[in-house]
Amino acid sequence: MEIKEIYKIYKANPQICTDTRNIKKGSIFFGLKGQNFNGNMFAEQAIDNGCSFAIIDQKQNTTNKKIIIVENVLKTLQDLAKYHRKKLLIPIIGITGTNGKTTSKELIHSVLKTQLNCYATKGNLNNHIGVPLSILEITDNHEMAIIEMGANHKKEIDFLCDISKPTYGVITNIGSAHLEGFKSIEGVIDTKNELFKFINRNNGTLFVNHDDNLLIDLSKNIKQISYGINSGLNTSTCNHTPFLNIKWNNIIIKSQLIGNYQFYNLSLAICIGNHFNISKDNIQHAIESYIPKNNRSEIKKTKNNMIIMDAYNANPSSMKAMLDSFAKQNYKEKLCILGDMLEMGKFSNEEHNKIITYCKKLKLETLFVGKEFSKISNIAFKDISTIKHFIKFNPIKNKTILLKGSRAIGLEKLTDYL
Repeated sequence: MEIKEIYKIYKANPQICTDTRNIKKGSIFFGLKGQNFNGNMFAEQAIDNGCSFAIIDQKQNTTNKKIIIVENVLKTLQDLAKYHRKKLLIPIIGITGTNGKTTSKELIHSVLKTQLNCYATKGNLNNHIGVPLSILEITDNHEMAIIEMGANHKKEIDFLCDISKPTYGVITNIGSAHLEGFKSIEGVIDTKNELFKFINRNNGTLFVNHDDNLLIDLSKNIKQISYGINSGLNTSTCNHTPFLNIKWNNIIIKSQLIGNYQFYNLSLAICIGNHFNISKDNIQHAIESYIPKNNRSEIKKTKNNMIIMDAYNANPSSMKAMLDSFAKQNYKEKLCILGDMLEMGKFSNEEHNKIITYCKKLKLETLFVGKEFSKISNIAFKDISTIKHFIKFNPIKNKTILLKGSRAIGLEKLTDYL
């Protein structure tokens, strides 16, 4: 079946489902395959549970006319999203970066939705599956969209741009992450820069941090709007308690974000809101109302301690930025509990050793958790169970505790023990 015919089915049933546990009546089921699952096996179940159609790529012994067989389910999903994007006559902001892309996306969305019907990527659905699913959630009623794009290997951002076709582009920053896939920092730079190159080829506009020399260099001769201290936006940091405040012209905006590095996420949101004619009052209210979630710089108070939970993701640049900020905070008793930074490949030992050295330099009391830290330190806990046991018999009280590590380490599971 050609994509035009599938698109007609989609327009009549404009909801996509990839998991039979979360079926919405009238949706289209795409039987995707993974290492540990095969969606082809659940086509009949999806129809029985309320899906209007199921799309699979393995022939089955069925006469059900609601089951559509294609050559490749994933490619069909991606092609359907590309086809749909061509029908959408709205601006789309594409956002990528080593750190801060999800927080920036949420802040920008909070600002824009005060006056516009703006769609934004949900959660971190930012890969070769998540981006098509996001595009297919955009309706004719939306006035614009923000699409987050992640990558762990070369050419991935270019591929996602080809699907989402952003008219505006943002790279929040470029640092060491996913080095196992990129092989080097140069690989990270080249891949993130694929967004800038796409915007340039298609006569779009960039939002560029003019305090970042690398981004300034990469964006030369491309139409752009600048943000940051060295831009014409007139934003600067103010006192933080512990939340970061930002000054914009004569306005003091009191955010609920922790860390000096959040300044650029805030400045970007102000810049984009200002460009799209969002009122100053709405920009201020949107930023001040935004509360981080999903273990991203959340503050949690327990019976014994205050916890800064930043355990959704970690790489060398985000780890150092958070440690810098935490070291400068005026807390009486500080403790860092740091988990492994994953997907570092051959650079893993070197980068984890740098973090241990950095904590010593900042004179931060630190506990390390994970196999990678355990390889190079005899005082690290090999996993969450081990450190739970330690804390149980060595209670931690009256401290401000930073939890920072890759999601798979599961540092959030320590909350009940702190």
